[in-house]
Amino acid sequence: MKIENCKKLFLPTDEAHIKDLKKDEVVLLSGTVYTARDQAHKRMAAAIESGNELPFPLQNAAIYYCGPTPAFGGMVIGSCGPTTSTRMDSYTPLLLEHGLKVMIGKGVRSDVVAQAIKKYGGVYFSAIGGAAALYQSTVKKCELIAYPDLGCEAVYKLTVEDFPAVVTVV
Repeated sequence: MKIENCKKLFLPTDEAHIKDLKKDEVVLLSGTVYTARDQAHKRMAAAIESGNELPFPLQNAAIYYCGPTPAFGGMVIGSCGPTTSTRMDSYTPLLLEHGLKVMIGKGVRSDVVAQAIKKYGGVYFSAIGGAAALYQSTVKKCELIAYPDLGCEAVYKLTVEDFPAVVTVV
């Protein structure tokens, strides 16, 4: 699938590159994205609160709410569609406070998260549910970096190219 005439955003990014994004704008994301779901968020929040090191630097980072399946047939990654973002809402303000800039998932965010996104200069992108094959095709590299005991909910470092997303909260 070819998606054209979209703004491109390179990750990691900072507030200066986010501030000009407009709600409902389609953006193609390229660069480094970390996957993390509920249990990984819980562990990262606990690490922050106890002063322990995180599995990746949060400063200007992007997190994709996704639990990829194992790669098959020579692919870099298996199915990697978005999961519902509200599961991460209780942890999101803390991560934003510590430098997170980009979140990608599906569904709405709570008012508390929307306010934190605005306060800390972040952005929430919606990804299309049911489009796991499309997202799989954008992943050029996948590396397990933390919490392997969580299985598909472990933290993976992805290199993506032209990952389509819609600006939902900025």
